[in-house]
Amino acid sequence: MRALFTAATGMNAQQVRIDAISNNLANVNTTGFKSSRAEFQDLFYETLAAPGAQQADGSSLPTGVQVGHGVQFVSTDRVFHQGELVNTGQSLDIAIEGDGFLQLQQLTGETVYTRDGSLKLDRDGNLVTSQGLALIPPVTVPVDAQELTILADGSVTARLAGTTTSTVLGQIDLARFANPAGLRALGGNLFSPTDASGDPEIGTPDQDGFGGLAQGYLESSNVNIAEELVQMILAQRAFELNSRVIQAGDEMMQTVAAVSR
Repeated sequence: MRALFTAATGMNAQQVRIDAISNNLANVNTTGFKSSRAEFQDLFYETLAAPGAQQADGSSLPTGVQVGHGVQFVSTDRVFHQGELVNTGQSLDIAIEGDGFLQLQQLTGETVYTRDGSLKLDRDGNLVTSQGLALIPPVTVPVDAQELTILADGSVTARLAGTTTSTVLGQIDLARFANPAGLRALGGNLFSPTDASGDPEIGTPDQDGFGGLAQGYLESSNVNIAEELVQMILAQRAFELNSRVIQAGDEMMQTVAAVSR
């Protein structure tokens, strides 16, 4: 009975859908988090009679007979639309308004990317993330720096002790990708490029289509709680309906077994 196995694929698909929804809801307060959605495709079709096939009387079938075999999980599409900007009042916090990622260097030397702009100072005065990963290019803030300012174009300035004018300490650049949905999520708010995402394009914030930087703000998660809850209800109901198909198939087989006794 095909229905038993077809419904089983439907239950598996809804389980994956629930997994994606649960991860989105778990990260509703994660800085710079981008939600993801599960995508599916129908499986192959068994052709019992091809469309247009000739019948014994010489006529042709207008539609044919094809029986589907269920659904398959194909991808998780990450949604990169802008999250809400939250005012933190912290001078080292920056949010990206628009397209782009901050560039970070891991201890292995590999370059990774993030939308999480909650920066800190390490013991040497370098701007780093909460995991201690340094910005690329590096920006060092002297101990006597006062009135640290990060402009929309990524310029980092400060007034040093004993001076009345601002000194440029460095420049924060951004990277963007032709297909950001193709980036590989590493956890820790980090992404790495893949063949699908393409190579990074480096540019100056607030220029040539790159997003600008907003000092004292952080980008919150772009998860829409109401939408996720609706999707969870739909997935739950779809899972329930597929389980009922299996139950109906089982009852039909019990009926056949009873008749054959």
